[in-house]
Amino acid sequence: MAEFTPDRISFLTLAGVPLVAAFDGGRLTSDGGLPWLAEADAALGLCATLARCIPDWRRGTVIHSLETLVRQRVFQIACGYEDQDDADTLRTDPLLKLVCGRLPDSGIPLASQPTMSRLENHISRHTAERVATALVDLYLHVRGRHGPPRRILLDFDGTDDPAHGEQEGVAFHGYYDQYMYHPLLVFDGDTGQLITAVLRPGNAHGSRLAVLVLRRLLRRLRAAWPGVVVELRADGGFAIPRLYSWCEAHAVAYTIGLVPNPALERLAAPLLREAEGQSAAADGARVRLVAETTYQAGSWSRPRRVVYKAETLAKGPNTRFVVTTHGEEPTTVYDTYVDRGQSENFIKDYKNALAADRLSDHRFWANQCRLLLHAAAYWLLDTVRGWLVDTEAARYQFDTLRLRLLKVAGRVWELTGWVRLALATSHPAAPLWPRLARRRHTP
Repeated sequence: MAEFTPDRISFLTLAGVPLVAAFDGGRLTSDGGLPWLAEADAALGLCATLARCIPDWRRGTVIHSLETLVRQRVFQIACGYEDQDDADTLRTDPLLKLVCGRLPDSGIPLASQPTMSRLENHISRHTAERVATALVDLYLHVRGRHGPPRRILLDFDGTDDPAHGEQEGVAFHGYYDQYMYHPLLVFDGDTGQLITAVLRPGNAHGSRLAVLVLRRLLRRLRAAWPGVVVELRADGGFAIPRLYSWCEAHAVAYTIGLVPNPALERLAAPLLREAEGQSAAADGARVRLVAETTYQAGSWSRPRRVVYKAETLAKGPNTRFVVTTHGEEPTTVYDTYVDRGQSENFIKDYKNALAADRLSDHRFWANQCRLLLHAAAYWLLDTVRGWLVDTEAARYQFDTLRLRLLKVAGRVWELTGWVRLALATSHPAAPLWPRLARRRHTP
């Protein structure tokens, strides 16, 4: 049974002696893996680049440079401290101070919550666009470091970010049944790299800004890699004729989900009956059949190729439809579309592990800034994970990677001319450290 006094807590133990706990361990950190985030940041030039996009609003003596502020904020997010309030205690963390450019003991503390709040709320629309452009520049640099890619697969997806009050741009969305923001996210479907994140009002249609974002990305992609094949993959929220027509006019191949309607269901009925017949003949086994047709909805200017699936499941029949410009056989096209489910894992890393839905500033553009700072944290963890290729850690989700690699207790000593970090001897991820130390020094 635990006993509490103002400065310590005592526990009974199975070893027969009491355990006395107190927060008096000195210069300790719970994020001993922070140096690897700093390595990733240095390799990418990430935080320094983002800081150069932000005009300084301050006058007079400046204690914290913009680069230090951005680095502190991004590192905190990557370590799982998404709230600005966390800065009030972490500003004296000896290792966080060190990786942000200050000595653990003699260096002044990092920024507190009010300073972080001023940073985010200073962001204007034009500044947010510059930061977003810098992240696209980073993607182009890293994606092309081994030579021009032959194909870029863009996964467009919308996601829900629940509201935390009466913020600018928050609105009720009927599908999600909540007040929210509705960001548009774009990932590289082959590499998992986060290309951009665009904040949209809560009641925005799933396809809103898709053509605008695609136009800007296509211009950058083809300027960087002339002749690159660009493909778009998206769910039914992006099934609008304007997007089809734009892609066709600009030689962008696409595979986009279609929301079922009675006309499509009638087209798929014979294939579904065939699947049910095969399933019955095989004692109820699951059967999936894929076919294609030419279809023109009333809002379409011309007929288009539609690939559809009919499947028998234990819970009942299932049909799905995609509209596409691809010429491969139907099963290949449909399987390519199904692979977009991997982008759900990318979103899980972004939202769950990095709390990218923690958009609790009042101003719309401040929250857009937050979305991009969380995207920067995504880049850091994704880079470190990429350095662990050929290990089990290369498949870790970000929350697992953080737990295994970053969350290691350490004692920090500031000595004359160097700093000593003593890590927990029994930490399970210790073998990953020499693997990271032997990595190639390219991002």
